[in-house]
Amino acid sequence: MFAFRAAPQADLELWLGIAAFIFVLAVWQLVAGLGLVHPQFLPSPLAVVSAWLALVENAGYLTDVGISIARVWVAFLAAALLAVPLGVLMSGYRAVGAFSEPLIDFIRYLPVPALVPLTLIWLGIGEGSKMALLWIGTFFQLVLLVADDARRVPKEFIETGRTLGAGDLALMKDVLLRAMLPNMVDSLRITLGWCWTYLLVAEIVASSSGIGYELWTARRYGKTPEVFAGILTIGVIGLVSDQAIRLLHRRAFRYLV
Repeated sequence: MFAFRAAPQADLELWLGIAAFIFVLAVWQLVAGLGLVHPQFLPSPLAVVSAWLALVENAGYLTDVGISIARVWVAFLAAALLAVPLGVLMSGYRAVGAFSEPLIDFIRYLPVPALVPLTLIWLGIGEGSKMALLWIGTFFQLVLLVADDARRVPKEFIETGRTLGAGDLALMKDVLLRAMLPNMVDSLRITLGWCWTYLLVAEIVASSSGIGYELWTARRYGKTPEVFAGILTIGVIGLVSDQAIRLLHRRAFRYLV
């Protein structure tokens, strides 16, 4: 396990992951317990958990959590439905890549918070502006990752398909997409995490619902434990979704283990 590129050991890896969380919590509790940082700036883990439980008992907070999850998944799926075919086309046809990649590269370097004023002017303060920010933050990153995943498929696969008489559509659907699928699932998992990071940007501006709104409201009134509780909520949701996708990846692509 501790040797370079050792064989995976699921049980030991699980316990090491749990130990990492315990270590961080222990250091956090020690710093807070010794009073090294004022509680207004760093509340203890117990204070954060108490605030989190109080929020969870509030039906309104659970509604906000559901709204945030829905926003992330709708925007993420919309981005993926466009990014996957475009990424495959960019890798398969040089003209498509030459036309679209420079523009996509330019846009993906634009900071999403800087686009908030434009989305509010164009789309107003409703759900459209929030979805647009999440989509922009996800799509332009994901499409390049998908294109790179497709380019990593060995040329021999394509040549073999050509030899067997496959046309362009069959090559993309039955050869390229199938060969790149394991790496593409990882790219989707990574960009889902990015989508969650942009959620706060989307929800702290002209919003009256969602985890980001609750976080911003708690900050305004100096409720630091509630702020940490909101961050904890996002972290738990992200960890659960990430591990679920990892599990599905391992089961779907057992030959990679």
